[in-house]
Amino acid sequence: MARTTARRASVDDDRPVSANYHANALARGIALLERLAARGGALTLNDFNADTGLPKSTLVRLLGVLEEMGYVVRADERPAYRLGHKTLTLSTAYLSGLDLSQIAGGHLAGVAGDTGQTANLGVLDGREVLHVCVREPDRPIRFHTMPGTRDAAYCTGLGKMLLARLDPADLAAHLPPEPFPARTEHTLITAAALTGDLRDTAVRGYALDDNEGNVGLRCVAVPVEVGGVCMAAVSVSGPSAEFGERARAGYLDRLRAAAAALAADADVVAALEYLHSSLRSGAPSTRENG
Repeated sequence: MARTTARRASVDDDRPVSANYHANALARGIALLERLAARGGALTLNDFNADTGLPKSTLVRLLGVLEEMGYVVRADERPAYRLGHKTLTLSTAYLSGLDLSQIAGGHLAGVAGDTGQTANLGVLDGREVLHVCVREPDRPIRFHTMPGTRDAAYCTGLGKMLLARLDPADLAAHLPPEPFPARTEHTLITAAALTGDLRDTAVRGYALDDNEGNVGLRCVAVPVEVGGVCMAAVSVSGPSAEFGERARAGYLDRLRAAAAALAADADVVAALEYLHSSLRSGAPSTRENG
């Protein structure tokens, strides 16, 4: 009986189907950069050989070109290689070119169209919510706001959802002095009252602004989570009369689908991470709160 030997996996298995000789070399070079990025440090020639299945002679040629162009640096004489400064130029250009309002806009436009309410994507910045993307429905009566606007966190659906995901020890830094300004007769104006509401919000998984920020306006919001970390919140806002129990359940189903889609969009996640690095609230906490 003939003995069969399992073929060793090669990086070429992932190359584009349409790749010709030159395109295949490019795909191989990019694959080497991806290996270095995944490792986060240096890789030896033996590491590359074991990981990609490419002959060492091929690896030497590819790494030599990448080194000459500044995309990798030879770290020692084994030889081992690490990422070079040119990769930082690319990543910086990529991040600075991301427009959250644009790249998240398609996700929110679908929410606004399906619900008939204004869809908002927001992040926590100090005591405020920063609206980074807004899409309004095509109807004359609607809640109006614009990307870049800010609102108080303690009395808005987006804000309360984001506050509910904080470590309790960090909450006070995101609240104004007591009593909080009463925007309506329904506004929660003490830390005790708000903390109770935030506990309920964390348990049920969504926040509700019930005429607390503006009379006649309701809002429901859910978190946008990446790997268990709350990166943002997404909401719909509109006339109070249109947020009955049945309608609210439908809105929440649509919001949760949008939150999942946003979290699965690599451009959106990268833009949110980049934005968080510049906000007063800093990067989102990785600690979970229930």
